[in-house]
Amino acid sequence: MKKEMFQPIFFAIFMKGFLITICLVASISLIISLTPHFSNNYARSSAVAVTNNNIEKYIIKEEEDEETNISHILFGIGGSAKTWHNRSRYSDLWWRPKVTRGFVWLDEEPHQNEPWPETSPPYRVSQDTSEFKYNCWFGNRTAVRIARIVKESFELGLTNVRWYVMGDDDTVFFTENLVAVLGKYDYNQMYYIGGNSESVEQNVVCSYSMAFGGGGIAISYPLAAVLVKILDGCINRYHYMYGSDQKIGGCMAEIGVPLTHELGFHQMDIKGSPRGILAAHPVAPLVSLHHLGKLHPLFPSMNHRDSVKKLIEAYEKDPSRIVQQTLCYDLKRNWSLSVSWGYSVQLYPWLMNARELGFPVQTFNTWLDSKEPFTFDTRPNYVEPCKRPIEYFLDQVVRLQNGATLTSYSTIIGDDFNNRCENQKYKPALAIHMVNVTAPILSPLVWRQLDVDDDNGIRFHIHIPKFI
Repeated sequence: MKKEMFQPIFFAIFMKGFLITICLVASISLIISLTPHFSNNYARSSAVAVTNNNIEKYIIKEEEDEETNISHILFGIGGSAKTWHNRSRYSDLWWRPKVTRGFVWLDEEPHQNEPWPETSPPYRVSQDTSEFKYNCWFGNRTAVRIARIVKESFELGLTNVRWYVMGDDDTVFFTENLVAVLGKYDYNQMYYIGGNSESVEQNVVCSYSMAFGGGGIAISYPLAAVLVKILDGCINRYHYMYGSDQKIGGCMAEIGVPLTHELGFHQMDIKGSPRGILAAHPVAPLVSLHHLGKLHPLFPSMNHRDSVKKLIEAYEKDPSRIVQQTLCYDLKRNWSLSVSWGYSVQLYPWLMNARELGFPVQTFNTWLDSKEPFTFDTRPNYVEPCKRPIEYFLDQVVRLQNGATLTSYSTIIGDDFNNRCENQKYKPALAIHMVNVTAPILSPLVWRQLDVDDDNGIRFHIHIPKFI
């Protein structure tokens, strides 16, 4: 039987220059076609740049029309010779030999009987830091060595570097989105870019004004040139601080460069399952994830590494769209759907307002395992089956001949998420076992707030195969 396609009613909300899509649907199948147009006048409105005439000699002399790409980024990964064999299972998923540039900085030479993996970043051994002060009674002086990675990276004198990006050995970077984010900023100015902790308790202990290192810290070349001159003195002045990122944050305060917040850098200072955060990601490109080995796997019934690999496989099909949330309503059945592209779909057999759907379900606690507070809004993760959504997780991603993608999401057999609800309104929804979503590739120009043509508009076609 031929399915009749209805014209959907939709509206869009523009917030901070980006697009949040909300669709009101008159049938089980829907098409959304929205073409956002952004003004380049506000491309750097959320950032603060500090210029200094004394650092002109550090400004990179390159062609003005060459856009920032992955070759302009030098990564500095903090690692340990004893733990790298285990931690490298994450870096090997995102590191691209002969494409990405940088080093993992170790505390000593790796074991000679174990050849260095070709899939890992090349390594360097950090300089001796035993003469530096460190008096944090609950910390580890490894923080001194990690804080100096940016200095030792800079002093290598490598050419064509616009940005120094630091992270931990269990940080997963989504490099194309990192390039898109850094491409918004003038690399000839002084920028300190990153994100805070998700847990208020950690920001109170450390600082809201610093970038947390596990989520990634991006420092422009001119700022790095100034930072390396005072870094060793800063480390001694802030000897009582716990972490390397705190020490770098203290140095930035002395230089006078504030933190530029980017919502895609994720420290992941949480305990439990991250699926609530990934199902309601902020309107920003996914740049990094941290602490993945200390959380529940991203996908149910998979181990940690395989679940990260699955998310990266979806990301590689459409980097800009990964985990971007779209909210849809089926007015015929009074259903609400939340789609996190490349990750999950949540089906609510009732109507929920967009404000609530945009809040992550609290499938997690704080880093110290408390119920709250967080630096963002959350909504309850109800135990009662009739108050929970039906959850579908990514099954596969296929590139179509027309340049679009088809993603399929299915329920997990035997999982604890979709416990049976005896309410009558749940029965039709429980009979749905798969959701298909087709969408064109989302241009990274969306994140740079440039004009986007019709081919790069935001369009979705969601199809639930089984009809009731």
